[in-house]
Amino acid sequence: MEGDPTLRLRVFSLNCWAIRYLSKRRQERIRLIGDTLHQEGFDLVLLQEVWSERDYSDLKAKLGGCYPFSYYFRSGVIGSGLCVFSRFPILDTLLYQYSLNGYPYMLQHGDWFCGKEPWSGAGAGMGVTTALPPRSCQLHAEYCREKDTYLPHRLVQAWELAQFIRHTSKAADVVLLGGDLNMHPEDVGIRLLRGWTGLRDAFTEATRFEGCEDGCTLVPNNCFTVKTELLPFPLGIRIDYILYKAVSSFTVKCEELKTTTGTAPGMDIPFSDHEAVMATLHIRRQGQAAGANLGTAELTLADVVTEARTEVGVGLGAAQRQRYSTGRMAVLALLLLLLQATAALGTLAGLAAGQPFPKLSFSLLAFLAIGVLLLATGLHLFHAIEVKMLQGTEEQMRMALRALQEHP
Repeated sequence: MEGDPTLRLRVFSLNCWAIRYLSKRRQERIRLIGDTLHQEGFDLVLLQEVWSERDYSDLKAKLGGCYPFSYYFRSGVIGSGLCVFSRFPILDTLLYQYSLNGYPYMLQHGDWFCGKEPWSGAGAGMGVTTALPPRSCQLHAEYCREKDTYLPHRLVQAWELAQFIRHTSKAADVVLLGGDLNMHPEDVGIRLLRGWTGLRDAFTEATRFEGCEDGCTLVPNNCFTVKTELLPFPLGIRIDYILYKAVSSFTVKCEELKTTTGTAPGMDIPFSDHEAVMATLHIRRQGQAAGANLGTAELTLADVVTEARTEVGVGLGAAQRQRYSTGRMAVLALLLLLLQATAALGTLAGLAAGQPFPKLSFSLLAFLAIGVLLLATGLHLFHAIEVKMLQGTEEQMRMALRALQEHP
């Protein structure tokens, strides 16, 4: 941007839903996404749920001419699924894995195994003077809105993400955050994230909008969505975002926001079960620094932090009960093992002369007790860590709330 005070930046964000062997028509959709990105020529591309590194390699090979700079963020057991493609040099990268990522025993959800979900930052240099860190992220999925077991975890993730952005973006000129946040616009998590960082929502700020009604990105008429999950929302839901803010001597305005609206041109399938979000941002240098602020009134932000802290407190209570239950189960399993050992020693010592030693029964019962002991101990340790993380976040929110309330 040296010599030119303005920049028109086109950003593309998509949850690709590319899980090997599970996602429908995955390879066909990955090729379709690659072809579209090659034709459109966006400046920044933020992709989520690209679980297969082979898919990333295929995209990189296809897009190398248009996007010479790219990075895949590795995390967890099966990877983070996050990758960035950029026309601008990627100067540095950073992956932050959330302290709470769901539960390892919820195998049907699988969030824990992928480090669900880290957020990634890639510092991209444009020209000489501008630092623009695009950040791609995905928070823990909701699964059930009526009984949202993961809400405390998602709030911890939103708080950690907000804290990290706020403390690491001071040297930047412009910050972009794109991805599937798994939160509705009115949810406490998204209000906490936006209020604490000052990020603006491209959908609400856009001068022009084109796409699904209300900017929804998970819609019933998508052939890959689970229709029953969207019954309470006939128009769909908006959980994919492009958020932005200017930090230093720049201003940012969203000229246009688009979402895809079903099947890709000339195809019978869409890109993914999520609609893609595309924003055109107008970045302009101004005379004096814009400064970093919280972006909302202090009293309003205090209410949001209070609400979030209450929900985290509810999760803390549930985690403490789980810790107690699993600890008690581990103790009972240990007592059972000790009882078996005492009985076996008594039998072997001849206290029950003439009675055959039931080796099979003792062995089966011992294996069962050992299995329960190991499982209960592992879960107890996990929930003990969960309690510590929730306590830490609750304490941070309490301190932040006190600072907001004491703000002159």
